[in-house]
Parts: sequence; C-alpha cells; structure tokens
Amino acid sequence: MASGKSDLWVRIGSAIVMFAIAGTALWFGGIAFGLLLLVGGALVLVEWFALVRAMAVPGGTKKALLLLGPLLVAGSMAGLWYIRDHLGVTAALWVFGMVWATDIGAYFAGRAFGGARLAPTISPSKTWSGLIGGMIAALVASATIGDRGGIIGVPLWIGLFMGLAAQLGDLAQSWMKRRAGVKDSGKLIPGHGGLFDRVDGLLPVALILGGLAFAGQIAVRAAG
Repeated sequence: MASGKSDLWVRIGSAIVMFAIAGTALWFGGIAFGLLLLVGGALVLVEWFALVRAMAVPGGTKKALLLLGPLLVAGSMAGLWYIRDHLGVTAALWVFGMVWATDIGAYFAGRAFGGARLAPTISPSKTWSGLIGGMIAALVASATIGDRGGIIGVPLWIGLFMGLAAQLGDLAQSWMKRRAGVKDSGKLIPGHGGLFDRVDGLLPVALILGGLAFAGQIAVRAAG
C-alpha cells in the first residue's frame, strides 16, 4: 500500500512538471515552443528507434517503421508549431484538448461500461465503450474550445474523428510495445514511462490538423 501511494505521488509530481514545462512553452510560443518541440521530437525518436530494434517483426517491416518514425514525428511537430505560430495559442489548445479529452473519456467510459474488448491481442484493457467514450469526449472538447477560440474552416465535429485517430495512435504504439516485449517505451518520465507513451495519441492528431491548417483548411475567426 505504501509503495502504491508513493508511486501515485511520483506520477502526480511528474505530471505537474510536464504540464508546467509544456504549458509555459505553449504560452510564450516562438523559440520556446519550437525548442520544446525539437527536444521532445528527438526524444520520441530515440524511443521509437529503440522499440523498432527490439520488435519481433520481419526485416521489411522494421525498415518501414524506421522510415515512418522520422516522417511521423517531424510532420506532427511541424504541424503543432504551424498551428501555434499562425493560428495562436487557443488553436493549439484546441488540438491538445481533443487528445486529452480522448484519454479521459476513454478511461472513464471503459471503467463505467466495460464490455467487449477492442483489440485483446494488442491491448487487453481497451474496450469498445472506451473507444466511443473517447470519441464523444473529443467531440465535446472540439466544440467547446473550438467555438470559444473561433476555429473555422472545418466542422467542429471533426473532434469525433480526432478522438478516433488519437486512440488508433495509442493502439499502434501498444502493438509496437507488445512486439518488442516491453511495458513502456522508455523510462524518461518517473511513473509514466517514456515520452512516446505520453504523445502516442497526439502524433496522428497533430499531423492531420497541422496538414489541414497548412493547406488553409483551418483558420481562426477575426475578433469583432
């Protein structure tokens, strides 16, 4: 019991530190946010490459994953930077908010309703009810933050699909860890595992929304 409480406090402390660092960089934007993305992206890639090297998969699959990693991480980080730099801090919070809401909604819906397993051979704890709950939570976050932030160009129910994308990213990373025979992608964050464990759902969402923003499909309504 004492060990469990100690681990909980470690997790809480780590979460507070991560939130403070990310929140400060996000608020100031510019070089601060760019440096955070560069350092974070590099650390995620270190964990990605380590996972791929340990995975029990054919050589061709490993080569494809070694190529996919840098493309996915670079595209996601560039997408986040573009949204923060061109659309503002609220638009960036809109992106993060959908991912956070997905995690929270999936967790509580899964615990409350249980039911059939989503992908038992990959992640036995995930359920269909959690998938739906995460998507609905992302929809609410998208509509709430997007409306207040003046997001235009895309329907705010895009949150449903971002909730799905975030959970697919989580499942994909669970598959990588299972094939590598590890519980976490790393040990960088006390009580939380690796940085990749914390951003697996953010990567596809940031890539998609960053691409839409760069293509001019996402904008912010002018004040007044």
